[in-house]
Amino acid sequence: MWNTKDKYMSEKTIKELGEFGLIKKLTEDVVPMHVSTRKGIGDDAAVFDFGNNETVLTTDLLLEGIHFDLMYVPLKHLGYKAVVINLSDVVAMNAIPRQITVSIGISAKMTFAALEELYTGIKLACKTYNVDLVGGDTSSSMTGLVISITATGIATPGTVVYRNGAKVNDLICVSGDLGASYMGLALLQREKKLFEEDSSFQPKLDGYQHIIEKQLKPEARNDILVSLQKLEIQPTSMIDISDGLSSDLLHICTESKVGCRLYADKIPMHEETEKLASSMNIGSLVAALNGGEDYELLFTVPVDKYEKLQQEHQISVIGHITEASEGTKLVLSDDNTVPLTAQGWRAENGW
Repeated sequence: MWNTKDKYMSEKTIKELGEFGLIKKLTEDVVPMHVSTRKGIGDDAAVFDFGNNETVLTTDLLLEGIHFDLMYVPLKHLGYKAVVINLSDVVAMNAIPRQITVSIGISAKMTFAALEELYTGIKLACKTYNVDLVGGDTSSSMTGLVISITATGIATPGTVVYRNGAKVNDLICVSGDLGASYMGLALLQREKKLFEEDSSFQPKLDGYQHIIEKQLKPEARNDILVSLQKLEIQPTSMIDISDGLSSDLLHICTESKVGCRLYADKIPMHEETEKLASSMNIGSLVAALNGGEDYELLFTVPVDKYEKLQQEHQISVIGHITEASEGTKLVLSDDNTVPLTAQGWRAENGW
């Protein structure tokens, strides 16, 4: 008999592969078998063509202790966020969310009242985004609360936007502001640590409502899709910022086989993000590039749409697409240029 432990340990570990390398390794030989599968693995959502409309499908998994900490995440907020991060993937395909299913793993410590609170947030998100809760599953869990949500949406044929459509000279655009969710998390973790050291400590969160809300209660930016439609602009590529600006822009560049020039001084950041980053000796640019969980839309549009974009104050132009041979570059405020790199997810800290 062979030693299966030695066999598996001799290969690259999950930590060495990283999130994106892991997904690529596990799915590189997966080929769709049905003509109705327009897009499988490799985008924010899968796309199916069943006739009059195209259907998009996405799913996400949240684990207690990896993706959320119930010491400072209210269950109502958690339920709302769990739905929204899936709807954000649907919106990033330029589609309209329609239905969700919710599956949960419940630990013995959970009470019915706690689950009711979780579902209050889930139902509120469904009402806010006009989405139907149509099913799911429940199970016991030995490792804390587990939440898995699947979301569907629809789009008229020809309007779905993928990651692979960016063209040379396209403008790189982003909605809202970046780095806020990461700094909100940093603040909550700091206050938790201080409380654990002194149980009489009272958290100091005044003046940071924006970044805390971006972490605990993000929103899917379907309003940006409405604005783009009114401006008669359809993005050439799009993704939602869940892994961080740098990671997600590199996804677009890789899938579209292009390069980019991203301008650091054009990246929008909220004053609360910059204020807290400064007080905690964290570079606000680092937070914006690598923080993740902002769930803003990152997209590219033809350069001739620049004037129209000026009509929407929630959209910032932060760079442009280049030939692949020029690489992926970050232009700093002093005009020096450095390679744009991504930290991505690592097994020891989740994503």
